[in-house]
Amino acid sequence: MGSLAAVDEPLPPLRYPPARRDDDIVDDYHGVLVPDPYRWMEELDSKEVKEFVDAQAAMADAVLSTCGHRGRLRGQLTALFDHPRFRAPFKRRGSYFYFHNPGLQPHSALYVQHGLGGEPDALLDPNTFSEDATVSLSMIGVSDDGEHLAYGTSTSGSDWITIRVMRVRDKEHLPDKLSWVKFSRIAWTRDGQGFFYSRFPAPRDGAALDSGIKTAINLNHEVYYHFLGTDQSQDVLCWRDPEHPKYIYTPEVTEDGKYVILSVSETSEPVNKLYYCDLSALSHGLDGMKGTHGVLPFVKLVDKFEAYYGLIANDDTEFTFLTNKDAPRYKLSRVVVDVPQSWTDVLPEDEKAVLESACAVHGDKILVNYLSDVKYVLQMRSLVAGELLHDIPIDIGTVNGISGRRVDSEVFIEFASFLTPGIIYRCDVSTEIPEMNVYREISVPGFDRTEFEAKQVFYPSKDGTKIPMFIVSKKNIKLDGSHPALLYGYGGFGMSITPQFSVTRVVLMRNLGFVTCIANIRGGGEYGEDWHKAGSLANKQNCFDDFIAAGEFLVSTGHTNPTRLCIEGGSNGGLLVAACMNQRPDLFGCALAHVGVMDMLRFHKFTIGRAWTCDFGCSENEEEFHWLIKYSPLHNVRRPWEKVDSRRGFGCQYPPTMLLTADHDDRVVPSHTLKFLATMQHVLRADAEGSPQTNPIIARIERKSGHGCGRSTQKIIDEAADRYAFAAKMMGVSWLD
Repeated sequence: MGSLAAVDEPLPPLRYPPARRDDDIVDDYHGVLVPDPYRWMEELDSKEVKEFVDAQAAMADAVLSTCGHRGRLRGQLTALFDHPRFRAPFKRRGSYFYFHNPGLQPHSALYVQHGLGGEPDALLDPNTFSEDATVSLSMIGVSDDGEHLAYGTSTSGSDWITIRVMRVRDKEHLPDKLSWVKFSRIAWTRDGQGFFYSRFPAPRDGAALDSGIKTAINLNHEVYYHFLGTDQSQDVLCWRDPEHPKYIYTPEVTEDGKYVILSVSETSEPVNKLYYCDLSALSHGLDGMKGTHGVLPFVKLVDKFEAYYGLIANDDTEFTFLTNKDAPRYKLSRVVVDVPQSWTDVLPEDEKAVLESACAVHGDKILVNYLSDVKYVLQMRSLVAGELLHDIPIDIGTVNGISGRRVDSEVFIEFASFLTPGIIYRCDVSTEIPEMNVYREISVPGFDRTEFEAKQVFYPSKDGTKIPMFIVSKKNIKLDGSHPALLYGYGGFGMSITPQFSVTRVVLMRNLGFVTCIANIRGGGEYGEDWHKAGSLANKQNCFDDFIAAGEFLVSTGHTNPTRLCIEGGSNGGLLVAACMNQRPDLFGCALAHVGVMDMLRFHKFTIGRAWTCDFGCSENEEEFHWLIKYSPLHNVRRPWEKVDSRRGFGCQYPPTMLLTADHDDRVVPSHTLKFLATMQHVLRADAEGSPQTNPIIARIERKSGHGCGRSTQKIIDEAADRYAFAAKMMGVSWLD
């Protein structure tokens, strides 16, 4: 065992940067007065905020410079990240397109090969977009004939996208450039003349797309059609609805090219309206819409926000959808669109498993993907009647993608697990019993899966509900409470956290002896909509109870002890970590909260925050305000040493805390983290002489980065090395030689 004293230096004196408090800012929420002294931190481009950020960054750098494992972690992470990575290919005519990173390139490049045995050619390399790798590739769309590629780029991790177009055969760029695109899809029409996309109106002040972070609320989404080789000003406006400025539109063209489907949502809740337009019925096609001020004649097939509908396939006017209508675990339903009352179930809801996805392949077959106790089950079924044709066996792990179309007889299935870096299977579905053949397997030099084990346990939450949790560690560890542990959770928006391979997790287990744990708490989608709803709105406290119970279980079973239990989560998971830290500061030895929603009273006022009210509620509603104020991280920082607890007594302080955010995060804006950071440092008097709060409270603020998407490999490595070196130092973890 390496000596910690030999590598770690003493912490510098904690002298947190002063933050002005404006005590005149007090909001009246339904008769309850709530101070907001750091409101000025919402002006992210102001000189005062930038000075505060710079000072906090310098403070964090001083603390991190004392973390002796930082360099070793960076070295180990770099070595393990240096392996070839592939994503599943998708086919257009006879060409195959896929993403590949040979190892340490900042971003994966898009490759094309003509025919399965063709020579791979780098079609689009995002590593050439910018010198500092802060411009990333955020979305692509290849025309049906494989002739053109439309792609969207993002600067500094922003959600704002700029779309450009290139010819595939000679990699020649067309002059097309589409701006102010956000929350969009590139949906090509079958003729290859152009594509549908969604955007917001350009700001009236004429601000450029890359002129600093934009925190204004996003309203008045619109759908356009772009003809290749034309200026954006000539794009055809296909749909807008000024009476409903909060609606978000996602266009999709059916595989037969006849229809454009419009999914309409207002929040992040899994419900949507569904409109369709028969493109073949337009008397002069989309060309005839040029220069007009009318929108496409969409028919409103579903005009209530009552359930989710996702297109699977259509045969002329007969459409099949994945839906949760009267089916919390989802099912497949069919409708003849010109007979709106003709809905019938094709594949009814399963009593135990969640129908995660369905992919129509090879004419009249569907490959369905179930989630059962957070384990995936693949089946081939008939599209016509839904009957089971055969099971497709896979290991315990995650199906990360299925790539196939009805016009093709082959399907690519992307798989990974805690101990499987990645396998891409090719399946010929034209045979009577399709075989899963390994097309590509990702290998990580230096990783030996036989050193580790992964298990699933079920533990009781506060109310007795059984919660699943995965525990991954070195084999045959002694459960004596001595091990450091990393507990990760999310618990929101119906998102399921399933087994994935993580280089970072391997390094923690192998070099620092960590036990790594993922708790599938309520609020996620692991057991369908009922599980989601059990952790949202008035039930949000269940998420925190479930996560706290996970920590208590790990301690009681000897996997770790409170001084060595680190909790981590991002976005809604950042909220989770912060709320649990407020509620049970004694249970954790370190807390890492990434890009968290910390101000639950004002989140809806920025960018797309309004869409989260479906999970959280909104402070403008009196009943919902009272839910939110009880757990809002910003409003519940207390001095735990001033409170007597019969179970825990006196003397507790907050665990060492690292809050992580990024200066261009325009989803969960940085002011959430900045206000929470200043509040913690102030309330806990963290640098005052004699304060019981001696554990550091710091923020790692990434520059030219966003909510997490599009980060370069180097940024990922550097951040992981920083946060886990901090956790290791704070919890007294030695390096394993």
